[in-house]
Amino acid sequence: MQKMAELLGLRDECGEGTLGAPAPAGSCLADNRLNLDVYPDGCRRFLQLFEEQQGELVQVEFLRLSSNDCLLDTALGSLPHLKHLRSLVLKGGHARDEFGSYQHGSLTSLPPDFGNLRCLSHLDLSFNRLSTLPSCILHLPSLRVLMVSHNSLVTLPEDFGSLSKLTFFSAMKNQLKDLPQSIGELSMLQDLNLSENALELLPEEVGNLHNCTELDLSGNRLLSIPDSLANLKSLRRLHLHSNLLVTVPASLASLPNLSRLDLQNNCLRAIPAEIQALPFVHVRGNPLGETEPSPQADTSSTRRLKRLFLASGEGSFTVTSEGCRVVLACGIHFYFPPGAASAPLRIHFRSLTPDPQWVKLRHHDVLLSRVLELQPHGIQFQQEVQIWMPFISPQTPHQHEVVVRTFSGQSWNDLKTRVKQKRKSKKCVAHCCVLHFSWFLVVSRLVQNECKVPAEGTLLFSSVDPNIKVVFPPGVTQEPRSVKLQVLPVSAEEIKEITAHAECRASPLLYLSQDSPVDFLKPVRIQLPLPPGVTGLNLDRSRLHILHGDLEGQTWNDITSEVVLEFTHLYAVFEVTHFSWYWLWYTTKTYIGGIAKKVYERLRLYQVNFIALQRKRDPEQVLLQCVPKHKVDPVLKKLQDRYRGPEPSDMVEMFEGEQFFAAFERGISIDMDRPDCVDGRLSFIFYSHLKNMKEIYVTSPVDRKDQAVKGQVSFYRGAVPDSIPEDASRRRRGPDSLWLATLPIKLPQLKPRWDENPSPLYGFSFPPLNLGNAETGYLTQANLLSIARRVGADWQSIGLNLGLTYQQIERIGYNNREDLNKQILDMLFSWAQQNSEDPDCVSKLIRALKESGRQDIADEVEAIVELGRQKYSESIRRLGLEQESSTEDSAIAVIST
Repeated sequence: MQKMAELLGLRDECGEGTLGAPAPAGSCLADNRLNLDVYPDGCRRFLQLFEEQQGELVQVEFLRLSSNDCLLDTALGSLPHLKHLRSLVLKGGHARDEFGSYQHGSLTSLPPDFGNLRCLSHLDLSFNRLSTLPSCILHLPSLRVLMVSHNSLVTLPEDFGSLSKLTFFSAMKNQLKDLPQSIGELSMLQDLNLSENALELLPEEVGNLHNCTELDLSGNRLLSIPDSLANLKSLRRLHLHSNLLVTVPASLASLPNLSRLDLQNNCLRAIPAEIQALPFVHVRGNPLGETEPSPQADTSSTRRLKRLFLASGEGSFTVTSEGCRVVLACGIHFYFPPGAASAPLRIHFRSLTPDPQWVKLRHHDVLLSRVLELQPHGIQFQQEVQIWMPFISPQTPHQHEVVVRTFSGQSWNDLKTRVKQKRKSKKCVAHCCVLHFSWFLVVSRLVQNECKVPAEGTLLFSSVDPNIKVVFPPGVTQEPRSVKLQVLPVSAEEIKEITAHAECRASPLLYLSQDSPVDFLKPVRIQLPLPPGVTGLNLDRSRLHILHGDLEGQTWNDITSEVVLEFTHLYAVFEVTHFSWYWLWYTTKTYIGGIAKKVYERLRLYQVNFIALQRKRDPEQVLLQCVPKHKVDPVLKKLQDRYRGPEPSDMVEMFEGEQFFAAFERGISIDMDRPDCVDGRLSFIFYSHLKNMKEIYVTSPVDRKDQAVKGQVSFYRGAVPDSIPEDASRRRRGPDSLWLATLPIKLPQLKPRWDENPSPLYGFSFPPLNLGNAETGYLTQANLLSIARRVGADWQSIGLNLGLTYQQIERIGYNNREDLNKQILDMLFSWAQQNSEDPDCVSKLIRALKESGRQDIADEVEAIVELGRQKYSESIRRLGLEQESSTEDSAIAVIST
């Protein structure tokens, strides 16, 4: 106790504030449930409760803590005192790194006396750093649910089968290489998930899991499966995709309850006819019908590589030394040649929203894709892996070129890229080759010409404008150095529009760079075409200016008097010793540097309009989008059948990668807990070729029973990209300069809802419900009310897994924002009414609860359904008893329990 008090009095070393600061820890304790994983300082609150309200705390039956909490080790020492604990969640994944990846928790072990928790039936240790399963877990006599996914387990204890009451076990995404024979002793096990491990062989004892209904072995290295799996008479779903299977036993076809058999992405050349005839078998991605190549044959020419087709929900696949081709649901393709991986390797992938804080675009770059992350990072392949990434076709193909850019952890580098267009879909893909995995994206950059400059000198010219040349004389350098050249053409119309001066003209913009910090030993000769309409015959030399810009284009200096200018009929030639931006101007203006700076800034801006539309069927659903000016009409035409709203805003200008916000005002509000909500405003990042769109639910604190609400949404500037000139950024600061546009939003008068008439139960009134059917079991209104009492803070996750949209969850949360019970009930009964005619809705509810980590409630629902089935069986044996009686008996039995 003294040590704990000292901890509570010290300053939090993890930067969460002062541990001794007053916190409403007692308010977290709700009945017998304590959910502290939603708080950054959850373990501190737990320790405070243990210090101040130990008598109440030891009665807790349900506890959730984050294993990303820096005080977790201290909190673990107090857990064995909670003798009544039935459900414990110690998950990681509550924190993310700078790239958005979930961070595993710090849990590596449990205290030895943890096994004294005799009542514990549900334990979740996912997203941690367990390399071995703590032995104390095997001493938990009541344990029914155990989840250790996303850890580093290599093996399971030999006496793992001693967990005789276990009904659910998930160890997905670990490093398991084998299973103990005692796993066959888990006679009550119903759901076993061992996907995405390194299993090469299964023990025959797996066939003793007679109550198992779902078995997931996908994403391993299995070459075969034991015949004993045919003994699993209760099995309904068997997942074997993404393994190395060369054969499957025909006896699987005799499983009486099997409704899904997934054999996709294996090495099956033949499948037993009994299995192939099954309507629910999936075999895509296998070399069916192909003959095995002879050992003497040239495998490089005769063997066809394995092809993997991954569904949208999958996030990993296995590559072996034999190589493979992989197709992701998003259209990305991979080619791993034979020998690229020396040993079986698990590849993880995900698509990320670009964040300008670490996706750094260079001048005049355009982002054309999302960010693709491939793991493990930094691993070296033996041969180059090929990647094809779809992208949005750029608007200026002549001036720009498409490249794949990769992040090394320190900086972004461009890869040698080939671009092609698919014949059927007309979609564009960028192709590159890599020896390591990290982050990848597709950008459009100014066309880049480069060469290696030797001591003998060389010539470099632009492929965009061949009239632009750079001549390196002999002796220009001692050591060879790499030089790059980029050109940005600028039309006379653009110059005239920006400067509002018809006499101003300019050549194309030239950018030169090199890989050496040392200036050249001899002057380098540059040839630029004269501005449009100017020739050597009509040239007024007093009006011609050579401008030199710094790397960021913030300052432009007139260097005309510092260089020797030569002219031909079409060109201007001058010499320099160091590289940067160069621009040739023809004008009567005197302060040409300021004009050039303004033009350069404007060339990087995009003209856009904002739209705010409301769904015709649901005006509370609002679509916000920032659209480039030339796309406004096509976008509105596409949306006009489903949405209505005001005319687009006036045109404004934005930089690529610039942040802006949308704020709902004058009686319109949104959910402030959204991850993209900053100080009550929705955050956007503008990328000219990507969809800058969000669709959200809005509400109003104003009483809409008697009147409509006439509000508005305003758009404001946020952070500009780092590379924007300082004065341009300065002009965007202050309350006036931040505002961009305002559009009206109108919420109509509310119509009466079915749940507006209060009743004694949380102010809600529900219509009668009978979900499911008599043979499989019913869930009644009373059953749902019983379930709702145990849902707690997980209601949003459960709602999403039930199929409700994020917008529906938002609206439910806001409409009942002052009462958690109402939020839960509204979610459950909204879903129930929508699915009351679905005979499989009860199974969907059970599955959603499991996917949300609430196996405890799923078990309760299954118990209710089983009781209903028993009552139905008894009722049909009674002469003259109607079917409805079993439902009533079920409800009465549940309420009584």
